[in-house]
Amino acid sequence: MDVKKKIEEIVNKIKADPNLLEEFKKDPEKTIEKLLGVDIPDEVAQQVITGVKAALASDKLSGVTDKIKNLF
Repeated sequence: MDVKKKIEEIVNKIKADPNLLEEFKKDPEKTIEKLLGVDIPDEVAQQVITGVKAALASDKLSGVTDKIKNLF
C-alpha cells in the first residue's frame, strides 16, 4: 500500500465532505477503514491518521496564511 497516496486520497475526500470530517474527528481509524474499504493494521492506521491530521492542519494553516497575506 502506498501510504502517502492513500493519505492524499483520504484528505481530498474529507475536505470535500464535511460529514466525513466530523466522522474522522470522532473516530479516525473507523473512518479511514471505511474510506479504504479494508481493515488495516493498527500501526498502518496510526501512520495514516497522523498523515491525514497533519495534511488537514497544514491546509488550515495555509488558508490562514493566505488570508493574512491579503491584509498586506
